[in-house]
Amino acid sequence: MTRIVWNGVCRTLGRAIAFALPPRCPGCGAIVADDHLFCLGCWGALDMLGRPACAVCAEPLGAMAHDEARCGPCLAEPPPFTTARAAVAYGPIARALALKLKYRRRTGLAVTMARLMRRRVGAIDDMLVMPVPLHRRRLWGRGFNQSALIARALVRTSGGSLAVDALVRRKATPVLRGLGPSGRSRAVAGAFAIAPEWADRVKGRRILLVDDVYTTGATVSGCARLLKRAGAGEIHVLCWARVVRNRDEER
Repeated sequence: MTRIVWNGVCRTLGRAIAFALPPRCPGCGAIVADDHLFCLGCWGALDMLGRPACAVCAEPLGAMAHDEARCGPCLAEPPPFTTARAAVAYGPIARALALKLKYRRRTGLAVTMARLMRRRVGAIDDMLVMPVPLHRRRLWGRGFNQSALIARALVRTSGGSLAVDALVRRKATPVLRGLGPSGRSRAVAGAFAIAPEWADRVKGRRILLVDDVYTTGATVSGCARLLKRAGAGEIHVLCWARVVRNRDEER
């Protein structure tokens, strides 16, 4: 079969599949023009994060804040990571995507999230891209780590070196939903370890730590402290959504 004929067959099959299974909005399921695109309503409901914001954790600040301004908590107790960024504020649409990915096995949503998340970071070619790990019991039950799927999608489109097994969750932690900041910190204390084969490979490296939702920062802070003790260089956190302290939505 010639290349021209083969390309024609592929286009025909593609049109047939698109007709039978049209692309749908990740938020509400409405038919849209292409994969990973939101309908107008869901797109408008997403609260995109950007400036003005805390230079460290990206908590939104007042309109008069300058680029190097820091929020109160980051001034009072600087976090162990260099920066933390998220694509969107945690709200109904952001929450729906996170839950569909984790509990309804809509694994293609990891690509949707990664497409918006990569806008919040610069070049990552020289970074080790690490997902926040799941404990093995949760991994066995779910079948995948949602943060690893997002990290893999980021590396495919933006570069970097995927270090999917560099961090290990050695202690099962309780569900963090409903716990305050101090309760979350206690819950994740001692929960993480660096895989022995990665102990020397993280030294001096720039790290991009990937998670789905940033609530108080306790989980990523636990990972970041561990990486700093191991000699890592800059540690940057990138998440799909973050809870903004002055919003009513809860995780």
